[in-house]
Amino acid sequence: MNGVSRVFVAVTSDCGTGVDEILKPLRGLPIGVKIGLELFTREGPDIVKAVRDQGFQVFLDLKFHDIPHTVAGAVKSACLLQPDILNIHASGGMEMMKAARQSLTGNTILIAVTVLTSLDQTDLALLAPGLTPGEACLRLALAAESAGLGGVVCSPLEARAVRTRTGPGFFIITPGVRPAAASMDDQKRVMTPGGAIASGADSLVVGRPITHASDRRVAAEGLLREVEEALRG
Repeated sequence: MNGVSRVFVAVTSDCGTGVDEILKPLRGLPIGVKIGLELFTREGPDIVKAVRDQGFQVFLDLKFHDIPHTVAGAVKSACLLQPDILNIHASGGMEMMKAARQSLTGNTILIAVTVLTSLDQTDLALLAPGLTPGEACLRLALAAESAGLGGVVCSPLEARAVRTRTGPGFFIITPGVRPAAASMDDQKRVMTPGGAIASGADSLVVGRPITHASDRRVAAEGLLREVEEALRG
């Protein structure tokens, strides 16, 4: 999607230092920042403005999931913070997604979470018996598109299938991205940055490989180079 950062750095409250210190070496790079539940709950709404004021795009990763009326109100309130991207859970159902879409204001892109990258086949059996993560992801992605949402969050392993089955301009952002030498941490369905882009992802979410790096700018620049190489390829 034009104008959206190719890489969003996931900043959490366990990064070992303040948000400003984490982002300082990344200023000026064409990246965004993902603000999730953990950081948003600790710092409050002001953290969104603080990050935006440093020149970063913001992916507000709050994953709203409730009855349609409640989610609609939450989306309306979140849009007052002017995030570039905001998400909800596709598993909340079609009516919830439509209500959220109708409450969207400003230039925020509303996307839906499909299947969390921390879940594998065993985990998914509790939620959607008989479906593989890929099948569940595609079903939810198509529902999100039908509800009028701008895109989805999905594992890079499912990005190609979603890209193939959805229309042009449908935005795909993938967490679960790890450079080849990095630890998987708590992610189970992962891929390298270049592999994720080649599979159809528009943007990537990367956390610890950047935030815990000894030189965060060097780590981010290396990741951006891998993305550009994949785009050229």
